Amino acid sequence: MDVAVLIVVAGLFAVVSGVNDGGALLATGLKLPSVRPATGILVLVVLVAVVPLVTHQVAVTFTTRLASFQAPGGKIAMTVAVISALAVVTALSMKGLPTSLTLAVVGGLTGAGLGWGLPVSLGSVVLVLAFGMAAPFAGGLLGWLLVRVLLITTSADGLRRWHQVGFLLQSLAYAANDGQKMLAVFMIVLGFSGAPLPYTSLVAVLFGLGTMYGLPRAGRTLGRELIASRPPHGVAAELAAGTAVIACAAVGMPVSMTQAIAGGLIGAGVAQGGGRVRWYATGKIVAAWLLTLPAGALLGAGLAALVKGIASVELS
Repeated sequence: MDVAVLIVVAGLFAVVSGVNDGGALLATGLKLPSVRPATGILVLVVLVAVVPLVTHQVAVTFTTRLASFQAPGGKIAMTVAVISALAVVTALSMKGLPTSLTLAVVGGLTGAGLGWGLPVSLGSVVLVLAFGMAAPFAGGLLGWLLVRVLLITTSADGLRRWHQVGFLLQSLAYAANDGQKMLAVFMIVLGFSGAPLPYTSLVAVLFGLGTMYGLPRAGRTLGRELIASRPPHGVAAELAAGTAVIACAAVGMPVSMTQAIAGGLIGAGVAQGGGRVRWYATGKIVAAWLLTLPAGALLGAGLAALVKGIASVELS
């Protein structure tokens, strides 16, 4: 498969990551003016470009610990995995079920690895799943605790300052964890094992473009559909999600920032009474999460086996 096609797929994946993830990172604080959207997008772009230069453990997990995509055929299998992840996320979104692109990628990578016949570490897959399931619960518990503290101890000015801290924390966490799935695709496609600044910068710019497009939709989903949100809920969710995700990054475990943020918002809402949470919308999101990984794995395995079969026939 031509490298140019793989690069286009990797670039599209970075844009879709911005649409799906970047908007969610900004949406929780839209009711506070202390971090304006343009400033927030700039901060995200810079951190997504720079943080992988310091640590890219999660990108290595995506490329080597789930399956060995540096083996022969790994580039094609990675491309199949990305296409499968994008197809699953698009299909669920069209059904009104916003979901986690990270879950779709983990499923797509596992399925494509198995379908192509690459070495797949099922133990690593199970470990990643365990961390992925724990992240929204950790975000919810921290959100429940933090919103109580904020409401009791923090003035309006203090809340704005905590919003700035929370946004920076979750942006750092995203760049160190969830965002590195974009870098992982470029690492396999272009055949490097580190995180050169030109490539991280390209990823960051494409991510920023997607974020600008995806912000309005994410703002509706997280700010209005999930809970009847007030500024303290958003700040608590930022602090909670940032803490949970950066802790997972420290051990190289990829988790979904959007799941952690949703968990933080639900926890913050429950702290003031379950009636503030829109449980029907919450149920739809959880259902999408449960469907995403197995759907990505099945599609990835099927497509990888099909592509490999076609390639074998052409070579014979």
